Amino acid sequence: MAKSSIALLLGVIFFSFLGPLGYHCDPLYLDANAILLPPSSSHWFGTDRLGRDLLARMMEGGQVSLIIGFVSALIATLIGLLYGVSAALLRGGFDKLFIIVVDIFLTFPTLFLLLTLVSYVNASVWVLILILSITGWMGTARLIRSESFAISANPYIRILHMAQVHPLKIIFKYYAPLLAPICLVSFTFGVGGAILAESGLSFLGLGITAPQMSWGSILSTGKEVIDIAWWVSFFPGLLIFMVTFSLMNISNALQAHWNQKEIR
Repeated sequence: MAKSSIALLLGVIFFSFLGPLGYHCDPLYLDANAILLPPSSSHWFGTDRLGRDLLARMMEGGQVSLIIGFVSALIATLIGLLYGVSAALLRGGFDKLFIIVVDIFLTFPTLFLLLTLVSYVNASVWVLILILSITGWMGTARLIRSESFAISANPYIRILHMAQVHPLKIIFKYYAPLLAPICLVSFTFGVGGAILAESGLSFLGLGITAPQMSWGSILSTGKEVIDIAWWVSFFPGLLIFMVTFSLMNISNALQAHWNQKEIR
């Protein structure tokens, strides 16, 4: 299942980023004679209500959705790593502040927090990456903090502190390799969560706006014609499902492999 999920995820990534090299069709081209055409040999995924080729739009939108998902998950994981390890290293007041900040963030439902932040700014790719990163680091930080306390008890960590080695060097050279499994699992979960969050915001009209496109914004355009043009909503929803399903399987496989190593 894990190998199949990796192959499926790579297939979607190649489809989004390499597909336009072989499929030369403008995703913004309006064709008045091709409005809401069903999938056919001329338009493999059909067209939308403005006559735009849906396959080309799926490739273009996939690039935006995948970039937002992977970059925001990477930033959130790095924030969680730095903040969680710092809480275990510094302890005392900093650790108490860490607990307060994380509890405050977790008090608010993530969706409402996202809606609040997005409503005050004009959404773009980098704005969404920043917002999703800010709202997605807490779970990773708590896991890393817990594991970092156990690592801090090792004698060589105490020796490094006595030798006044720079904290960032200690984090990335000595903590990061031991925390890599947690970071990797959190990252894969984070990618799927970020893609779903972006898709939800775009579906509500608060995410990516024209002329940019994402799978969520394409899915949103199909809700008004779903009774007569199922393909406009089906294909973006299918790709979102394929990516998140693959990432969940990969995360579960990594977690199971890591747990087996710990048992041994």
